[in-house]
Amino acid sequence: MSTTICQVMGFIVSSLGVAGCIVSTSMDMWSTQDLYDNPVTAVFQYQGLWRSCVRQSSGFTECRPYFTILGLPALFQAVRALMIVGIVLGILGLLVCIFALKCIRIGNMEDSAKANMTLTSGIMFIVAGLCAITGVSVFANMLVTNFWMSTANMYQGMQNVQNRYTFGSALFVGWVAGGLALVGGILMCLACRGLIPEESRYKAVSYNASGRNISYRTGPYKVGSGYEPETKTRKGAGYEEAARSEDGRRSYPSKYDYV
Repeated sequence: MSTTICQVMGFIVSSLGVAGCIVSTSMDMWSTQDLYDNPVTAVFQYQGLWRSCVRQSSGFTECRPYFTILGLPALFQAVRALMIVGIVLGILGLLVCIFALKCIRIGNMEDSAKANMTLTSGIMFIVAGLCAITGVSVFANMLVTNFWMSTANMYQGMQNVQNRYTFGSALFVGWVAGGLALVGGILMCLACRGLIPEESRYKAVSYNASGRNISYRTGPYKVGSGYEPETKTRKGAGYEEAARSEDGRRSYPSKYDYV
């Protein structure tokens, strides 16, 4: 029962993590304009992985997608790739995990096959969570670097200073989603151990007694080894003939005569 609960909990947590990765990737607020020095502004800018948006004080919002790929920074493209890989692995892991659930029976699928599928889905969830966490962390590092560079230029009195950007809500959603996918993958890997059949865990080992193969020869004669005391039964005339004493009486041999 605990194995089923662990597997179902891993499936639910991983599903939430994959859904969070999809939501985070599609959100536009990966970086938002810093309003620390100018809290009252008529224009508010924020950017995502796929487009940049401008919101005016009147409530009108205009978004413009990135029409180029080669013109974007290399780290920006790496973040895109990591998030996409995490989503693809998470969806594949969910498909495998559905068929691996212990409460679902499909044909004559054995428990060993379900255990392998559970372990595979768990590894996929772990990799998907690591991809999401890595992608969000790389983007956050880019924001921190650009923020302090913009701040240094501002204090030096340079003109045409670009707007500073800080963390958007999509970053926090991505971190939480990656953590959920990672935890769900660990739960699936733990549930895999409970699905392994007991006969495959402990393999019986048979021990054969090693001894000399003794062959027996059938026949009227018994072959001796030469070391056995040979008991001879003599029934000759000299043995059965009784010794006669001087007085003519017949005497029989005693046991002391053969010592």
